[in-house]
Amino acid sequence: MFTQSLQGTWQFSQIGKGDWLPAVVPGSTYADLLAADRIPDPFVGKNENQVQWVADQDWEYTRDFEITDKFLKQEHIDLVCDHLDTLAEISINGNAIASTNNMFRRYRWDIKKHLTIGKNSISIILRSPTAYVAEKQKKRALPAMLYAGIAHIRKVQSHFGWDWGPILPVSGISNTIQLEARCEARVEHLHVRQDHQAGAVNLSISASLQQLSEINDLVLEITLTSPDGKTTQKRLPVGGNKVDSQFNIPDPQLWWCNGLGDQPLYEVEVRLLNGKSELDAQSLKIGLRTIKLRREPDQWGESFTFVINDVPIFAKGANWIPADSINTRFTPERLEHLIASTAAANMNMLRVWGGGYYESEAFYDLCDQYGILVWQDFAFACGAYPLDEAEYLENVKLEVVDNILRLRHRASLALWCGNNEMDVMWPMWKKHKSLTEAYYEFFYKVLPDMVKTEDPDTDYWFSSPTSGTFMKNTNKDAWGDTHLWQVWHGMRPFTWFRTRFTRFCSEFGFEALPNMKTIETFAKPQDYDIVSDVMQHHQRCAEGNEKMLYYMADRFRIPKDFADMVSLTQIVQAEAMRYATEHWRRNRDRCSGALYWQLNDCWPVASWASIDHDGRWKALHYAAKRFNAHVALSLEETKTSVGVYVTNDLREAWQGKVRWSLEGLSGEKYEAEQIEIKCDPVSPMKVAELDFSEVLTSFGKNNFVFIAELWQDEQFVSRQTTFFQPEKKLVLPDPKLSAEVKVNGEELIINITAENFARYVILNIPQADVVFSDNYFDVPAGKTIQISAKCPDGLSEAEIRESLQVRSLADMEPAGSLSSDWWTQTKIRLNPNIIKFQMIMRMMD
Repeated sequence: MFTQSLQGTWQFSQIGKGDWLPAVVPGSTYADLLAADRIPDPFVGKNENQVQWVADQDWEYTRDFEITDKFLKQEHIDLVCDHLDTLAEISINGNAIASTNNMFRRYRWDIKKHLTIGKNSISIILRSPTAYVAEKQKKRALPAMLYAGIAHIRKVQSHFGWDWGPILPVSGISNTIQLEARCEARVEHLHVRQDHQAGAVNLSISASLQQLSEINDLVLEITLTSPDGKTTQKRLPVGGNKVDSQFNIPDPQLWWCNGLGDQPLYEVEVRLLNGKSELDAQSLKIGLRTIKLRREPDQWGESFTFVINDVPIFAKGANWIPADSINTRFTPERLEHLIASTAAANMNMLRVWGGGYYESEAFYDLCDQYGILVWQDFAFACGAYPLDEAEYLENVKLEVVDNILRLRHRASLALWCGNNEMDVMWPMWKKHKSLTEAYYEFFYKVLPDMVKTEDPDTDYWFSSPTSGTFMKNTNKDAWGDTHLWQVWHGMRPFTWFRTRFTRFCSEFGFEALPNMKTIETFAKPQDYDIVSDVMQHHQRCAEGNEKMLYYMADRFRIPKDFADMVSLTQIVQAEAMRYATEHWRRNRDRCSGALYWQLNDCWPVASWASIDHDGRWKALHYAAKRFNAHVALSLEETKTSVGVYVTNDLREAWQGKVRWSLEGLSGEKYEAEQIEIKCDPVSPMKVAELDFSEVLTSFGKNNFVFIAELWQDEQFVSRQTTFFQPEKKLVLPDPKLSAEVKVNGEELIINITAENFARYVILNIPQADVVFSDNYFDVPAGKTIQISAKCPDGLSEAEIRESLQVRSLADMEPAGSLSSDWWTQTKIRLNPNIIKFQMIMRMMD
C-alpha cells in the first residue's frame, strides 16, 4: 500500500467572492480566517458577535497535488477523509466525487478514474451549517432545549452554543485526509477479545480483510508484544475475508484504572503479506482487563457499580466537553496537560459528553496511558432527533459502527451510553408520537443490539440519566444514574446533597469564574466587574453571575477587590463539589460514582469547569485532588457535632491514625484525641461521632475550628477542617503567614507557616503558570505546610521569592453591606428562573 497525505497548505475562499486566502489542513474556517487576520479573535471581549456571519456562508477549499506513474499504476486509489465538518462536496479535477452530511464518520471513495499522472486538484465546498439547519427546521420543526433545529445535522451540537459555550459553528477539513493506493488487499479492521480464566488471558484476534483481486498466497502475520518487549508471532494463510487467531498469556500484566495499579499496554500488530511484500498493516495497543457495569437488586433498589478485574470501584471524575471551540487550535501539549491533570486529581473516569465529539485517537491514547476510564456517550444531547426518517437513521447507524470499530479495543473504554439527558427531557416532548416511538426503538432496541454485535465486551446504557426504564423513575436515587442540579439551578443549599443517596451521580456542578490571568486574555481592566458587559458575555448560564454572588453571600462576605471575588467564586465552587463527593464516598455501599460537571472549558468563560480554558487549575481542581484521594479523610459536621470518616478505595486494607483537635483560632487546644484505625479494602468507615454542644454553648461557636489529620507510620497524609458557623460570622485573626522558598534542581519547595489559623491560603507567582502540589488550603495555627511544584522556567530562586504572592481569606477586604436595592434586583432576576427550573424538575420526576 502507498499513502499520500493531502494535509498541509491549501487555499480557501468564500463562495462567490473569489478572494483566495491561505489555509491549513487540518483546520477550519474560523482558524484560517483568524490566521489571515480577516476576523477578530472571537474569544476576546464580545468579538464573538462580530464573526457570526462566517457560519452563514459557503466556503471552498482547494489545493493541487502530484500523482506519480508508480502511484497511478495501483489498481485502487482511495480518498480517505476522517470527520469532514460537515456539509462537504468533494471534487477531483472538476469531477464530483461525493457529498457528506455527518462529521462523525470516516469516508472512503475510489477516485482512480479521475486522476492523471502529474498535477491534480481537489476541491471541497463546505456549505453553511446554519442555513442547512434553518431550512430543515422550516420543513420540520423539531423540539429542542437550545438552538432550534440542530438535531437535523450530524455535527457537534455545542458548536451552536451551550450554557457554557459560544456560538461558533465551525466548518472545515478538521482531521486527516489522504490518498491510499493498493492493488491486492487491505486490512479493514481488527477485533481483539479477551477471556480471563484462572489467572491467564486468552486473546482472540480477528482481522477483517477486503480483497481487491484474486490472490491465493496471502499471509497474515500477527505479532503480540508484551509491555516488557517480549514478542510472540504467528503467520496464518488467508483463506477468505476474515482471519482468526488465538494467543494465550499465562502470566498477564493486568491494566488498572488510576489508583488501583499500573497501566501496562500490549501491542497487537498485523501485517498482510504477499510473499515478502507488505500490502497493509495495522496495530493496536490493548490493556488486559475486565470491565463490567454491575446492576444487581439490593436493599435500596439496583446497584450501578463499575467493576474492573473483579474489584468494584467508586468512579471519581468529571465530564469532558470539547476542549476548544476552534478545535484545530487545540495542541497535543494542552491535551496531555488536561488528561495528566485528571489523573493528578486522583480521578479514574471521564464521561465524554454526547453534545461534543467522539474524541481523537490521542485522547484515548492518553486515557489508556494514565488509567482514566471513559464513559462514552454517543453524539446525541438534549434534543429530539428525527430518527423516524429512514435516510437520517441510516446515516446515524453508519456513524455508530464507524466509532465502535474505532474505539472498542481501548483499555480505557468502560461504557457506551446512548445519549445525554434525552430520557429525562422526553416527558416534555412525548406528545410527538412518531419521534417518541423512534426514540424508544433506536436507543432501547437498535443501538444496544448494534453495540452487542460490534463490541459485545463493553456494556451499554440507554441514556444519562435514566433508571433503565424509559420515562419511569428517571433521576431517582434507587436506580441508574442521576444528574442532580437542584444545587445551582434550583438554588438549594449545599446541605441538600446530603439528602440524596444516588446510585451514581454522572452530573452535578457549580460555577466559578476562570482564573484572573485567563480573564486578562479577554477583558480589559475597565471590564473587571462581574456585571460588566464583557463579563456577562463570558457567562452563558442564565443569571449565572448572580447565582455565584447569591451562594457566596450565604457563607462569605462579598470582597471589595475583583481579583478576590474571582478567588472566592472558585472557593465556593470547590466547597460545593467537596460537600457532595465526600457524602457519596462515605456512602459508597449505596453510591458508586460522582462525576462532576465539568473538567474543562472550550473558551474562556465563567463555568462549571475545574480547569479553565487556558489550562489553569481552579480551586476546585486542587480540592478534587484532596476529596478524591485514594484514602480520604472527610467530616460530616452539624451545628454542634462532627462525624469523622475515612474512605479507602485501595485493593488492600489501610492502617493508620486519625488525630483530631478542637482548637481556638490562635491554636489553643480544648479537646484532642488520637484513634488507631484499620479500614477494609474498597470501603468507608466511621471513625468517630463527636458532640461539642457543651463547649460550643459555653464559649460560642465563633471561636472554634475542628481539625482532623490522617497519619500513617508517623507520616502526615491529609487534613480536614471545619467551622461551626459560616465564615462571614467569624472574625478571622491575621494568620501572620510567612513563606520560605527553596529551589532544588527543577523542584520548587515553599514552606508556609501560620501563627494563627489561616483559611484558604492561595499561592500565586504572577510571571508564571504553576501547578502547585496544593493550593487554596488551610494552615492550622503554629503549623508549617510544605508545598512543591516544578520550578518555573526562567525564574531564579530570588525572583520567585520576591514575586510569590501568599494570601488567605483574612486578607480579602469585604465590600461592606450589599445595598438593599442590588439584592432586591438580584432576587427579582433569579426567582423566575428558579421557579421555571423547579417546574421542569417536577415534570421530569
